[in-house]
Amino acid sequence: MTEVDTTGAWLSREDLDNARDRLPILYVHAIPVRVDDRGVVTHVGLLLRADSDGGIGQEVVGGRVLYHERIRDALTRHVESDLGPMALPRIPLSPQPFTVAEFFPTPGVTPFHDPRQHAVSLAFVVAVMGDCRPQQDALDLSWVTPEEAASLAVRGEMPGSHGVLVRQALAHVGYPV
Repeated sequence: MTEVDTTGAWLSREDLDNARDRLPILYVHAIPVRVDDRGVVTHVGLLLRADSDGGIGQEVVGGRVLYHERIRDALTRHVESDLGPMALPRIPLSPQPFTVAEFFPTPGVTPFHDPRQHAVSLAFVVAVMGDCRPQQDALDLSWVTPEEAASLAVRGEMPGSHGVLVRQALAHVGYPV
């Protein structure tokens, strides 16, 4: 059996752009949370990022699933990539998404919009137990209460439909939104 390298880019920039024009791309999104000893969500982690247009907003962890990569491995990779190697994410043995988000390049088809592509994202609530520090292109990491996260989501301070994902995640874990 041939071993597949999932650590590097699996498509050149040109090939990725071509694929985005023709195929839905699979993504995972993770809403990082802190939980108390009873498993109740006490804080939600939001990344502060600048976009290509110079805007700044709060986002959740997320990214593409690579060729031959398991969903749980993609979740772990993206959490560690965005929050650092000491984040210690607790990915369930059999992860189940709280929603499947369909991102379309055409606004208004669903609440999720991505002007670059048609993408399908499996979204998860992921408890992190370790020391988290923003990595890669993240400018900062804020731990906010579920109520504060819901408020930020409602005010539209999360680009790319991330606010919709946060509100759905909070509803999934029992917070009224």
